Amino acid sequence: MKVLVDTSVWSLVLRRSSSLNLEYQKILEQLISDYRIQMIGPIRQELLSGIKESHQFELLKERLAAFPDYPIQTNDFELAAKFFNLCRKKGIQGSNTDFLICAIAANNDWEIFTTDKDFDHFQAYLPIKLYSV
Repeated sequence: MKVLVDTSVWSLVLRRSSSLNLEYQKILEQLISDYRIQMIGPIRQELLSGIKESHQFELLKERLAAFPDYPIQTNDFELAAKFFNLCRKKGIQGSNTDFLICAIAANNDWEIFTTDKDFDHFQAYLPIKLYSV
């Protein structure tokens, strides 16, 4: 099964250094070697946003180029809006990007690999699968 890797995981592995980083790095490396990783433009944008040094920006952009953007369709955006509205009715807030991630994953039967606990709340009401570590 393909896995849509959220910004939180990429950021943990690529930008920060910690002991938790090593565990996630190994998992990400395995997913990459198994050709299971999926990327979308909004996640790429989040990862590249806020990098002050142009050299670091170019280096990260180069590394991420190995993962082409999956094309986002109109039905993905429509489902994301539906998910947003459903969760809002249940008192659960999330970003447009998070709901787009959920919609794309649901439409393609992919798992979502994230450290963002908001997705645990989304999973209670949305037909998404979270990649378990």
